[in-house]
Amino acid sequence: MSKKQQPKILVVDDQPINIKLLQRKLERQGMEIFVAYNGRECLDTVEKVKPDLILLDIMMPEMDGIETCQRLKSNPVTETIPVIFITAKASKEGKLEGFGAGAVDYITKPIDLDETLARVRTQLRLQEMFQENLELQERLGDARKAAAVGAITQGIAHNLNNLLGVVVGYLDLIKNGYDSPDMIKRSVGLMDHAITRMVNIIRQLGTIASNERYELFSLSVSDLIESSIERFKSDYGVQAKITLESDLEEDARISANAETFEIVLGKLLINAWESYSKDTAPDNRPILVSARIQRERGPAMLELRVIDQGSGIAHQVIDTLFEPFITTKTSVGRGMGLTIARHTIRNLEGDLHLKQNPEGGVTATLTHPL
Repeated sequence: MSKKQQPKILVVDDQPINIKLLQRKLERQGMEIFVAYNGRECLDTVEKVKPDLILLDIMMPEMDGIETCQRLKSNPVTETIPVIFITAKASKEGKLEGFGAGAVDYITKPIDLDETLARVRTQLRLQEMFQENLELQERLGDARKAAAVGAITQGIAHNLNNLLGVVVGYLDLIKNGYDSPDMIKRSVGLMDHAITRMVNIIRQLGTIASNERYELFSLSVSDLIESSIERFKSDYGVQAKITLESDLEEDARISANAETFEIVLGKLLINAWESYSKDTAPDNRPILVSARIQRERGPAMLELRVIDQGSGIAHQVIDTLFEPFITTKTSVGRGMGLTIARHTIRNLEGDLHLKQNPEGGVTATLTHPL
């Protein structure tokens, strides 16, 4: 509702005298009044007018105020319109019934016009604040999107420029050292590594841009976790020491896509592995994976926790962990793992969170629908 527009009030009552009294009082306060004499007229008028507030009498023939309010609240187009009931009943049970139907306030008969005006103004102000909040959220959403696009664009330019610089540098070495086979072999290997990084950045950006739905199959949870750990060790070339603790039944299954599940869990495992310093031996890089069914909040979900005892989350990235190209790694072409992991799991209606452990290290909690 705009401040510059007259508030539109719909008064619904089967008694014309009540409508006349309210109409005269509210019109004198600069409000535009529409009237209806029963529930069906109310629904028809709301569809045409889209009022900012409805004063609705409970006791009406055919369709009473309770049923009328319930219909308004069941329609997504009209559910946010505040409804103030007009009633001769002042009992607690009557008020509870009205609030249960979706009313925001009550006016009791005989109508006190000054009190009614005060209640109407209060609800109009609340509705105005509600609309302002929605507009603010929309503007914040647009700002976040713009910031994300900017971060991705800058990240692409920075990382690809660095990687191209690596390739060009080693090409120059090859040109100037064509008589040294060992140097040429080493330079080609490092160039190949840099090009692979560039290909991975482009592939990961394609994953973020895509909102495709993955084909799901009924899969054994224990088999999925085992295959994810094996794929992680193979893809990243590490011999990590991973301990698995499971509260699941042996035959526990979920509807999942094996490829995406393995990729997401692999990104959490490499994050845990790299949280330890480079000179730490594999046996001194413990990673714990725990599995259980979470039933405390909402629908039951598979909950996986990847727990390390590494260096924890650096203070400079703690608030931006899931933004693209945010990383404390010194090598170029990094910083997309958590972005991809959360994006993928949310596409599957799960979620991903990280938190610091009091005793050191990080716990990554992944939830996946059953």
